[in-house]
Amino acid sequence: MDNTTADEPVQHEIEEAHAAGLHGSTPAAWTAVVIVLFAFTLGAIAMVIGPNWLLFWISVGIAVAGGLVGKVMQLLGFGARSSDHAAH
Repeated sequence: MDNTTADEPVQHEIEEAHAAGLHGSTPAAWTAVVIVLFAFTLGAIAMVIGPNWLLFWISVGIAVAGGLVGKVMQLLGFGARSSDHAAH
């Protein structure tokens, strides 16, 4: 039995989702990821060198700020629209 017809709609949906850019490839997402990655790296360094609790809590604040920056950028139009995610 040939399953090619059963697989075609699934592949088409995957291609549409990729074409719509629903994989987080937006300036808002990349900015948030870079900020949070920096914060986690700083927090790891704080734990290795000490632990340096002041530096650790600063890194926690930076991580939270990274999430907020990403959300604000999304609201300003640099991220995926909420309606893009509702269909999937």
